[in-house]
Parts: sequence; structure tokens; C-alpha cells
Amino acid sequence: MSEEHIIARRDEAVLEIRFNRPAKKNALTNAMYGAMADALESAGADKSVRAILFTAEGDLFTSGNDLMDFAAQNTGAFEGPRHVQRFLERMIEAEKPVVAAVHGNAVGVGVTMLLQCDLVFIAESAKLITPFVDLGLVPENASSLTLPERIGHVRAFQLLGLCEPLSGRDAASFGIANAALPAGEVEP
Repeated sequence: MSEEHIIARRDEAVLEIRFNRPAKKNALTNAMYGAMADALESAGADKSVRAILFTAEGDLFTSGNDLMDFAAQNTGAFEGPRHVQRFLERMIEAEKPVVAAVHGNAVGVGVTMLLQCDLVFIAESAKLITPFVDLGLVPENASSLTLPERIGHVRAFQLLGLCEPLSGRDAASFGIANAALPAGEVEP
């Protein structure tokens, strides 16, 4: 269940939210979105939490949405609330600094969520990949507006429209990340 796939733990004043589904490339399920939204809400209400850190187990930051889970939600085979919207809203509304330590590739929402972070540290070797057009999907979280504002239309179209991967080094030079580091130095 989501509790094992999202680990939310405190390290003094930092709430760490860790993707922990490496066997599935940290693909995000509805339950994982719910756990992340809950953790963000809890951090917002807890005065002793001073910052929020997103990180991950395994080789990838996240491969984006779990497509099987996503398909089940869209075919009616899924019951219950969809949590992705609540997660995205909590990211936008976060009043405490949100930091991402991206040690490996980030796909889809793994890229667009970085636009809501205050600090992003990325591995030089990581790739940011937005396969929305290839999947026939619209980019979420207003990223088709916020990404061009951040990095310019031409670069954003290359990423969102042409689905061309962006290296960690370029992510830092374009302003998506604060710094590109060797993979082993990203989380520390």
C-alpha cells in the first residue's frame, strides 16, 4: 500500500517524502499521491517542520504516473477519490520551502512537480523526460504555462512538444534546477 511506497519521516526540522517503489521505477499511484498530499498537509500544520524534501529510492527519481493505475481510474474500474489534484494543490500552496533531490531520471509529473519546488538539486547524469505528447496527454499542473515562463518558449517546446530529454546539467543551466551535481552528492 502507499505507506510502504511513500516514506514520510522527520529528520529534525525537515520532513522527507521519499518515493519507495524502485521495483516499479517509483511510478506514482493514486494511493501514493494521497500519502504525499497527507504528508504535505501535515507539514503545513506542524510549526516544527521548517522544510520539505522530496527524494527517492532506487536509480530513478520517478517514472511518473503508474500507467496501469492511471488507466484503471479512467475506465471506471477505480473507486474512491483521485488524489493527484490534492497533491498538486498542496505543492502549489506549500508555505514552507520544498526541496527536491533528483538523483536519477524524472519523467512526467516527476518533472512538472519540480516547477513548484523552491530548490532543486539534480544529478548531472539525470534526464528530465516529458512524454505527454507521445502518450496523447496534456501536461499537468499548468506546466505548459509555467515551464515556458521559466525557461523560454523554444526550450519548453523542445521538452514538452518534441519530448526531447533534458540533461541534469541543462536543467541547471536553464533554471529548472539550482545545481547539477554528481549523483552521489545530490541527496546530501
